[in-house]
Amino acid sequence: MGEAISPEQLPRWVPGKLTLDSKSLGWRGMRLRGYRYAALDVEVPEMSDYMIVVYGRGATPMARRCEARWSREIVAPGVVSLLTHCTRSHWRWADPIDVTHFYLSPRHLAGVAESVFDRDVDKVELDDVLRADDPVLANMVWSLSREAAGPGLGGQMYAESLLNQACVHILRNYANVRYREPAAGGGLCRAQMRRLEAFVQERLSENITLEAMADMSGLSVYCFARKFRRSFGQPPHQYVMRKRLELACQLVRAGRLPLKKIAYRCGFTDQSHMTRVFQRSVGCTPGRYRQELAS
Repeated sequence: MGEAISPEQLPRWVPGKLTLDSKSLGWRGMRLRGYRYAALDVEVPEMSDYMIVVYGRGATPMARRCEARWSREIVAPGVVSLLTHCTRSHWRWADPIDVTHFYLSPRHLAGVAESVFDRDVDKVELDDVLRADDPVLANMVWSLSREAAGPGLGGQMYAESLLNQACVHILRNYANVRYREPAAGGGLCRAQMRRLEAFVQERLSENITLEAMADMSGLSVYCFARKFRRSFGQPPHQYVMRKRLELACQLVRAGRLPLKKIAYRCGFTDQSHMTRVFQRSVGCTPGRYRQELAS
């Protein structure tokens, strides 16, 4: 089994006129390329990304084989084909067509799946679909095509929003997701860890209890504390205190807020509490720390 090919390498097997490429925009997790093709009969090696094909101008009989099975359909403007990654394929069509290829990174789609299902994902496979009449997905890809052709205000944010909408739509309608089961007695899954990190960071000014963290993770306090320590390398209360201290150091370095307000912003009981933690961990008081930075 050879190495999977990238979107840039595809024209070596499927020659056509490139009409669009999003590479210069630096979009993460996806790539858009447009092609104008004559009639072709081509075999395509395994590809590194998922490939969604949205058909534009032209209609043609289309045959495709993935693994051993041939599928045959008529494709026309607005029709969508999906091909999972790391799968060899054979394509055959009789008439000229314009297409847009929407390439999805397996890592990005798996990351969206983990956020959606709140579980560690081992693998995502797309269904073998030669023809889908899916105006929702087609319009998302065409919107990305228009953005790639002429980026507008907030282009990066707009493209990322469409990308994530497309990923959720694909997961709902065309994907088979295999989960990675945690080992017995193991730590928290990556999705739980990400949620906890965000939970703590957003609430540093508040009293963050062990019970609240365990409840958010759907675990008993005892089970949560054990899994948390295995995953983060320290007990929950030490992790929260470290995050409070990191934020306090940032705010002290910025030099704009009084120390009393920094203590409140970071969730310390009072300024004296922050000073004790600072002295123990940094080796000096917050005031001295600020003075040394200013000198």
